[in-house]
Amino acid sequence: MTVQSDSAGTPPGASKDDGWYAHSPDEVVTALGVDPAVGLAAARAADLQAAQGPNALPEESRTQAWRRFLDQYRSYMQIVLVAAAVVSLLIQEWTTAILLLVLTLLNAVVGLRQEGKAESAMNALKSMMKATARVRRDGTQAEIPAQQLVVGDIVLVSAGDQVPADGRIIEANALQIDESTLTGESVPAAKHTGTLPGGRRLPPGDQTNTAFMNTPVTHGSGVLVVTAIGSDTELGKISGMLAATEKEVPPLTKELDTLTLWITGAAALTMIVMFILGRSRDEAWDMLFVSGVSLAIAAIPEALPTVTQAILSVGSLNLAKRNAIVKELPSVETLAFTSAINSDKTGTLTMNQMTAVEILSPTDQFTVSGTGYGLEGRIHHAAGSSAGIEDAILPYVVASDAKLVDGAVVGDPTEGALLVLAHKAGLDTDATREGLPRLATLPFDPDYKLMATFHSAVDTAGRPVVRCFVKGAAPAVMARAATALAAGETVPWDASLQHRAEAASERMGSEGRRVMAAAGRDFDPADFDADGDLLAYVTELRVTSLVGMVDPPREESKAAVAEAQEAHIRVRLVTGDDVTTGAAIARQIGIPGEAVLGADFAAMSEQERLARIDDIGVVGRVAPEHKVLLADTLKKKGDVVAMTGDGVNDAPAIKAADIGIAMGSGTDVAKSASRMILSDDNFATIVYAVEQGRTIYDNLTKYIRFVLLLLVTFVLTFLGATVLNIAAGEPFTPPQVLWIHFVVNAAFGFALGFDRESPGLMRRRPRPRGESVLTRPVLVTVGLGGLAITCVLLGLIKLGQAHFGSVETGQSIAFTAFALCLIVAAFECRSETESVLTPATFDSRQMNWVALAQLVLAVAVTQLDGFRRILGTTEINARQFGWALLTAVALLLVWELGKLLARLLRRPGDPGAR
Repeated sequence: MTVQSDSAGTPPGASKDDGWYAHSPDEVVTALGVDPAVGLAAARAADLQAAQGPNALPEESRTQAWRRFLDQYRSYMQIVLVAAAVVSLLIQEWTTAILLLVLTLLNAVVGLRQEGKAESAMNALKSMMKATARVRRDGTQAEIPAQQLVVGDIVLVSAGDQVPADGRIIEANALQIDESTLTGESVPAAKHTGTLPGGRRLPPGDQTNTAFMNTPVTHGSGVLVVTAIGSDTELGKISGMLAATEKEVPPLTKELDTLTLWITGAAALTMIVMFILGRSRDEAWDMLFVSGVSLAIAAIPEALPTVTQAILSVGSLNLAKRNAIVKELPSVETLAFTSAINSDKTGTLTMNQMTAVEILSPTDQFTVSGTGYGLEGRIHHAAGSSAGIEDAILPYVVASDAKLVDGAVVGDPTEGALLVLAHKAGLDTDATREGLPRLATLPFDPDYKLMATFHSAVDTAGRPVVRCFVKGAAPAVMARAATALAAGETVPWDASLQHRAEAASERMGSEGRRVMAAAGRDFDPADFDADGDLLAYVTELRVTSLVGMVDPPREESKAAVAEAQEAHIRVRLVTGDDVTTGAAIARQIGIPGEAVLGADFAAMSEQERLARIDDIGVVGRVAPEHKVLLADTLKKKGDVVAMTGDGVNDAPAIKAADIGIAMGSGTDVAKSASRMILSDDNFATIVYAVEQGRTIYDNLTKYIRFVLLLLVTFVLTFLGATVLNIAAGEPFTPPQVLWIHFVVNAAFGFALGFDRESPGLMRRRPRPRGESVLTRPVLVTVGLGGLAITCVLLGLIKLGQAHFGSVETGQSIAFTAFALCLIVAAFECRSETESVLTPATFDSRQMNWVALAQLVLAVAVTQLDGFRRILGTTEINARQFGWALLTAVALLLVWELGKLLARLLRRPGDPGAR
């Protein structure tokens, strides 16, 4: 083995900032010890493969099904539920134990289903690998499995092929490669064999003499020498970044874990107090154990995981109906926290359809309406006196291989945009082409940056001629100009005209437009050789026009960006295109901030990035690591970051973001790394998803406030009963506790979870990263509310014992009162500060039906024999029910007084309570 590249693809002896692109083809093949005409010898290739390994990406091993099932029991809530079920079995509470175990199984199955939807991004990346490659070995061409490629192999590619490994291009014939999935570039990259400057590491998008693994060849053909395989390729580096990037734990998951720990701690402390006091009173161990289990069941929010999963599931279904497919349920609530969106440009904020918007000639200016490939629109003659535009744009139509079929472009998208322009001008493209039979074609090449076609035609004098039509980059065409078409006349291409054309090109370029020029000339058929040097004929051209094209913003993008900003969400445009184009689009859709290069952003120190990030609105020419760095910087600033993308290069950042969003038209790698997929590739859908996420999370917090009040009341009631020796320390039986949890709590959980959107929700600031749902107002509300209800419930039990002659009667009154108080609490928990004494309180149909049902059940649990047998209650009369109802009314008045005080103390400028 002569020599090979290191893991970074750097030639031996070269600076670490120099890649193979900074060396000539001769230098590269010499360094790798290979003759391009012969290729590697089979024996040497075998030795190299033994040393280098296969040209493959690492595969992420799948966890076995039983292990993934057990992993569902690692959450705190699952552990507590299992522990409670085991204890219930020990004391022979069979029904309770079975119910708890069924709940854990249900939670585990839902979790497994969600994991099944999230295919490994690394494995999706591996599945994209090309199966075969055409190589030269031992002087002959052969097709081999792509995994057998080694550094130094000579690989042949042509249109339709996928590049099987990274390689330095040593031959190129009009070679163009679509690198959008790797670099984010919206148009295919033109490739050449020239040497690029060294001294600094160029991003893949600027390595125009290099081909990269898994990028499709769209035009022409070429030969490359392999310089990196497997994990050492640009694709391999992305695979490594995916492996090193961990997904964020959703905020609600963290909240539920924290909540479970607090509840468990409070219940454990209460149980300790119960046992100490119980033994000091010589109470039997088995009685204390039963009371402890009753407390454990009461303190565990058994219905919380199920209700939460159901709310998130329905929310994800609603999002899917609006083209936002959520792969992992917790991501629905993560959307509520989103404070920064890093959005891809092409196809997300823009249409991903090039559109001609302006045509200039020496004497005329035309503007074009309509967007994308739609044929609707017209041409407006803004300035000048020419009779028409047909002659000015004719070369764009004839020097083209694209077609319009049923409103879709077949061929190069830029050529397609020019055909749409011709249609708007009233040109019959098919008839025009038929009237000009093509004799020869000079394909586009990155060296001369133009395309020319040669046709049989007749001049104005009726003589047969060979007519050349040219279109290409404006500077390249103008450099070959001798004359120009002005108002139907031919005029010299002088310095003044050159200056005006350059100024127009610069102006359109600053507006984010791609500028092309059209030209032509006639030849004597006797002087034309279709098999000769066609480029030699492309001189002394007559320029007919300049055209400015742009990938226009979606109609809804500007409104969606404004809506996001109104919701205090900062939108940034992140693109593989140049900064100028990105900045122009950003201005059009209202994204503020300066535009910087991805490399310049990465070159900043961490302190500088953190200081400047708020002023940056556009990042252009981004590499995968730049996108990850941007997401990490924002997260360090405290933002919850959404990242959109569609390419392989986007996958690491999509995975690193709090909410990674892939485009439906994107790669499987991006989709696998994401948490959400946009089936319509539309930025407006992201904003809608954020709004729905906020609604769902806001409703979940309503339910969490409600369930916290219930749990605090249970814990304090059992603790108070133990300390005061009321009802032998067991104010409610296990069946009564389960009734409250599953009949009352769960019902209101679903009602609150599917509540209407709170007014002004999208005008609030996003919740800060790490902010707990257990805020001070929430803790004060549930603490005081739970204490008040506890005092009344314990008082009612004593009332039953003292005035109605039975502890059981007192427990039944208290049980009824608790159910009625929870009806009040459910309505009060819809807002932290807003009063329920308004008509808006009853604007939720499901809340009204649930409240009515709970009121009926509150009566039935003591009046119907079946309920009394199941729950262990006793029949109570109207007077006794009045005590229970009075308790609920008192709670309503006290709660309303607290809310009034909160509103009076609200600081000016406060956007409102949640």
